[in-house]
Amino acid sequence: MDTDERFMKSVLGLARKGLGKTSPNPVVGALIVKNGQIIGAGYHHRAGKPHAEIEALSAAGEGARGATLYVNLEPCNHHGRTPPCTEAIIGNGIRRVVVGMADPNPDVTGGGCSFLRAHGLEVKCGVLEEECMRLNEVFLTYVTKGRPFVTVKGALTLDGWMATRTGDSKWITNEKSRRFVHSLRKRADALMVGVETVIADDPFLTPHMMKNPSPEPARVIVDTRLRIPLKSRVLTSGTSALTIVVTGSKVNNAKRESVEELGATVIQCREKNRRVDLTDLLGKLAGMSITSVLIEGGAGVFDTVIRERLVDKFFIFLAPKLLAGDNGVPFIRGPGAEVMMECLTLNIAKVRRFDDDLMIEGYPRR
Repeated sequence: MDTDERFMKSVLGLARKGLGKTSPNPVVGALIVKNGQIIGAGYHHRAGKPHAEIEALSAAGEGARGATLYVNLEPCNHHGRTPPCTEAIIGNGIRRVVVGMADPNPDVTGGGCSFLRAHGLEVKCGVLEEECMRLNEVFLTYVTKGRPFVTVKGALTLDGWMATRTGDSKWITNEKSRRFVHSLRKRADALMVGVETVIADDPFLTPHMMKNPSPEPARVIVDTRLRIPLKSRVLTSGTSALTIVVTGSKVNNAKRESVEELGATVIQCREKNRRVDLTDLLGKLAGMSITSVLIEGGAGVFDTVIRERLVDKFFIFLAPKLLAGDNGVPFIRGPGAEVMMECLTLNIAKVRRFDDDLMIEGYPRR
C-alpha cells in the first residue's frame, strides 16, 4: 500500500462516522497532510452542515498552504446548501488533491477535479476507488437510479424457514445477531415490512437496541387493502419516526382517516398483480428524499422485490436450528426457479459469525 492509499484508508474511516446521519448527502471524510503529517481532519456530519473538506481546512488553518488534501469523493463545484468546496480548497492554498471517486450525481454541473486542475492544482483521482464506491453505494444508487438503495434482511433456520407453522419467529437468531440488525436499522432511512408481518409480530420497527438512534428511520408498511390493526405498535408507540402506510387504490376511507388520525401518513400507489407496485413505491420514497430502505419481511414482499430484481444487497442470517417440518413460513413465497440456472446468484462480500449464528452479506450478480 503506497502513501496515498494509506491516507485514503484513514479518510474512509473518517467518512464512516457519518453513516446513517448524512442522508440525502453522501458520507465523506477528508485529511490535510503536509510533510507526511496529518494537520487537519474532518467528516460530513449531516446535510446542511459543513462538508468534510471545509472541516479539515478549518482544522489545518494556515498550515494548509502547500499541503495535500485527501478526500474520498470528488469535491463539489456547485452551490447547494453550502458554497463550493473547490473554491475553499483553492483559497486556502492547497497544492495537491487526492480523490477516491468521481461524483456520480448527473445533476451536478462542472467537475470538481477539472476545476481544480484548471486552477493549477495537481489532482489524482481513483485511489481505492472500489472501496470508496462501496462506502457510498446508497448515494450512488439514489442519484443514478432515482430510487432508494434496497437491502433485504432475512433470519432463517438451517432448513430455510422464517417462522413456525403458527407464525412464531421469536427468536430464530441470537441477541448478538439482532443487535447487529439494529445497527443496520440505524443506518437506513426507512424500514419496510408487509402488513402480514405487522399482524403476526406487532413489531416496533425501530433501532431501539442501539444508543442514540436519532434520527429514527421512517417505518414503511406495505398494506394494499389497509388491513393494519389500529392498535399496532407502529401506529401507537409514540416515537418520532415517520410512519408511512402504503396502500393500493381500493381502501376504506373511514379506515384511512383513522390511521391518519394516529399520526401515520397514508400514500397510495399503483397496483401490480393485485399488490402495491413496489417500483412505484420506491420512486415515491425517493421523492421524499429517502435514499435507503431495509426490508425485513414478510415472504410476500421478499418474493416481489427479489423476483423483480429490486434488491441491491442481502444480509441473510442462518441460525443452527431445524424446524424439521414442511409447513413453516418460508423466506419467499411463490413459484421458484425450475432449474438451477435460473437461480439468483449472490456475490459474497462477507461471511461473519455472531456466536453460533452465521451471517452472509452479498450482492445480486447482475
